[in-house]
Amino acid sequence: MKNSKDKKRFIALGLTPSLILYTLFMIYPTIKVFYESLFKTGGLSGKRSFVGLSNFKLLATDKNFIRAFQNTIFLIVIVTIVTIVLAIVFASILSREKLRGRNFFRIIFYIPNILSIAVIASIFASIYGMDQGLINGFMRLFNPARTNTAFLGDRMLVVYSIAFAMIWQAVGYYMVMYMSTISQIPEHLYEAANLDGAGKMRQFFDITIPLSWETIRTTLTFYVISNINIAFQIIKALTGGGPDGASLTLLNYQYEQAYTNSSFGYGLAIGVVVFIFSFVLSAIIHKLTKRDIMQY
Repeated sequence: MKNSKDKKRFIALGLTPSLILYTLFMIYPTIKVFYESLFKTGGLSGKRSFVGLSNFKLLATDKNFIRAFQNTIFLIVIVTIVTIVLAIVFASILSREKLRGRNFFRIIFYIPNILSIAVIASIFASIYGMDQGLINGFMRLFNPARTNTAFLGDRMLVVYSIAFAMIWQAVGYYMVMYMSTISQIPEHLYEAANLDGAGKMRQFFDITIPLSWETIRTTLTFYVISNINIAFQIIKALTGGGPDGASLTLLNYQYEQAYTNSSFGYGLAIGVVVFIFSFVLSAIIHKLTKRDIMQY
């Protein structure tokens, strides 16, 4: 009995510092954001007035907010799907096929993940540049009279250009995670499938995907949420939300309202929407991807 009480006391003492820090730096700031979103305030000016849900009502008619929301959803859907699919395909190829220089390819694919956002933005600014950009320069080799394309200055192309940069940055990281999972799948399962006449594609969908599903499910949820933050950083460094707000996402618009336009309460209202949106999205993904775990 005494040992049981000592054990509970030890667990409580061990958890208390973490709970205090979590409350101070996570729970309290979150509650504070919800509370401050009910005010109209200039941030550090000290002038504030209670407006209730007015900030949230304004969001429903704010065209820039709606466009930022649409861009956020687009990047979440397109970037996540393409990134996860490419990562699992590349991981399967590098894990299952006897390719020369597999370790070299692993390193090359992973390098973008260790680069800072500033470096990535510089790389793609050089790739997408109007006059000296790599893509426009390459296209002029075939058609010298061709008009240069403003990838980051065209309202129709800018979001796609950002999506490509985000995919390039993330594929290697998730590929390495999937390679770790695939390497643990017993070889005899693939040998048995070969004897039954199953081809590479059939093995991929019937063995690799099902036995890697828990890892895919976890990384899918993780990347969807981190996608929102990564998009903010890349857009902030690459386009600043331009041209004319065409590449704004929710976090970029929140930053713009809170710290550029000094509409701090309105910016926090956008932050509340981001929080709720992320939470609901995580719950939906968790529900949709739930399935029985296959053992091997």
